[in-house]
Amino acid sequence: MAKFLRFLLRVTLILFITSTVYLVICRWVYPPITLTQLGAVFGGYGLKRDYVSWEEISPNVKLAAMASEDQLFPDHGGFDWKALEKSLAKNPKKKKKLRGGGASTISQQTAKNVFLWQGNGVLRYVRKVPEFYFTKMIEWVWGKQRILDVYLNTIEMGPGIFGIEAAAQAYFGKSAKNLTRNEAAMIIACLPNPKIFTVKPVSRRVGWRSKMILREMNNIADDPDVHALTR
Repeated sequence: MAKFLRFLLRVTLILFITSTVYLVICRWVYPPITLTQLGAVFGGYGLKRDYVSWEEISPNVKLAAMASEDQLFPDHGGFDWKALEKSLAKNPKKKKKLRGGGASTISQQTAKNVFLWQGNGVLRYVRKVPEFYFTKMIEWVWGKQRILDVYLNTIEMGPGIFGIEAAAQAYFGKSAKNLTRNEAAMIIACLPNPKIFTVKPVSRRVGWRSKMILREMNNIADDPDVHALTR
């Protein structure tokens, strides 16, 4: 038993060190593959992906992502504790901000997309501790701009479609840097379940949610911290 525990501790330590080194490398290099992307390949959806630099992503996309998924992204340290508290309380009478992932921030979603796995049930709870670690680490090592950059390049935006460039080409036949506000809102509206909430054909959810996102984009566009991350 003691030998097994030593082996388990050694494996855990190796995984911890290698994952931390990988995290630092990803400060400058886009992830070559993620578990979610592998899942799409083995699930028969294929893999449509084309990483693009920060400058090649339209400010409209960056604004839409924050307006929809995490309006406090420029200000928090990885976790929106107020939103988490509201989510746990499940009080429908309290006003809630528009956000697609409940209490999950863009930083948390990025950590999960790049370093961990999707899924609910038991796997969701097993994921919580490493998700906390990776979320804090990318906040410290990457910074906000890099987190949003990697998020928009790696998140699934359709069946087998990963990243904003592949989504822009698939849905609108143009590059990500040329997306309009309405187009950006429509793509982001497919989150968090792009296999069901389709952009083309436009699902009912994407239709009404994209309008809500446009309104929120107008509401937060003049915030100095938000504006600094959309340039």
